[in-house]
Order: sequence, then C-alpha cells, then structure tokens
Amino acid sequence: MHVVVIEDDDAVADGIVDGLSDRSITTTRVATGTEGIAAVASLQPDLVVLDLGLPDMDGTEVCRRLRATSAVPIIIVSARDEEVDRVVALEIGADDYVVKPFGMRELVARIHAVTRRTVQDAAASPPSAESTSRLVVDSRARRVLLDDVEVHLTPREFDVLEYLDSDRGAVFRRADILRDVWDTTWFGTAKTLDAHIAAIRKKLGDPRWIEAVRGVGFKLVEP
Repeated sequence: MHVVVIEDDDAVADGIVDGLSDRSITTTRVATGTEGIAAVASLQPDLVVLDLGLPDMDGTEVCRRLRATSAVPIIIVSARDEEVDRVVALEIGADDYVVKPFGMRELVARIHAVTRRTVQDAAASPPSAESTSRLVVDSRARRVLLDDVEVHLTPREFDVLEYLDSDRGAVFRRADILRDVWDTTWFGTAKTLDAHIAAIRKKLGDPRWIEAVRGVGFKLVEP
C-alpha cells in the first residue's frame, strides 16, 4: 500500500510517516496542497492522508480538486473538531475524518477500514471471472463465506483473517499483526498468533489459504 501524506507540520508528519512505515506501508510526504495534488496525479497512491490547515490553500480545496479527477480514498486529519467541519469534509468527498490528536492505531484502523470499503464497493459492480474469490470476508456483518458456505470463526480468528484480507496477497509481519489485532501493548508470545493461524487454516479446510513467509509473517492467498 502507498499513502500520500499532505501535512505541513513536521512533527505530525514525521509521526504519521514513521507509524505507517513501521507497519510496512509506503509513504510519500508533502507539505503543501499544490505538492499534494501533483503527487497524487503522478504517483497514483492507494490513499491520501490530508491535513486541512495547509500553508498555500485550505485542505477542503485540496480535497475538492482531488475528488474532481480521482477516486483515491481520502482521510482528513485536522485539529478542527466542530461537527460542521466534519460534515463539510465528508460532503466534498472525504472518506473519513480524524481529529487531532489521534493515535496511530486509530489511524491505521481507519486506513484499513476505508481501503476495505473501497475494495467492497469495487466488488459490488459485476465482477469478471478473474476478480471473483471463493473466500469472502464481510467486515460489516463479521461473516466469512467460503464457496458460499459460512465459516464459523471466533471473534479473534475473524480479526486476524480480516486483517490479512485488508491487503490480500501482501505479507504482514508477525509483530504488526500482534500489535494491531491484539493491542499496541501486547507482550505475549508469537505462539498465540500461530495457534490462531492454525485454527483458521483448519476451518478453511486448506492450509494454503494462509501462507507463512519464513522469518517475516503471513499472507492471505487464493490456493
């Protein structure tokens, strides 16, 4: 995943970039609206994190211009916490709104949620044969369907599978899964994750659904 961060405050931007990089998310940071619009046009990122208080133009104007030419998901991050600010941002095309200060765990969760919705919206249109999958992870209903048959997972097993499904085919590091699915302060053993992976594989009926990448972590793939 590639995220463009449009933020003029160096301290805030560094925190976002470092936090996303720690979770294996590629970032490009720019400090002005003009640079942000150009970056999105040239890089075609998967998502934009956009501050409203930019030095050259208001972030709402950046959002309007981006939305006029691109369907890229946009998450607003701003110290403006009035309801009218959130409403305006969402009405002009932002996908989510996060009020500063915020924690990285919240931002990452919102990034995953927005990208999942984007994928689901794309899947809502008639899919081609190549784009269909036997495995469907329904985040809203917290249901898993395999070949149209429901797979019953525990709440934590669902969380792990949902996390891997947020970027299917991408390798997620063990430490990232433990931190983001369990808790930011998790100090338990990685065997807990292995046990959940084993249980999910068994319930899916084929261990090849979750591939272990030696020394790194796991990825969800179509057998």
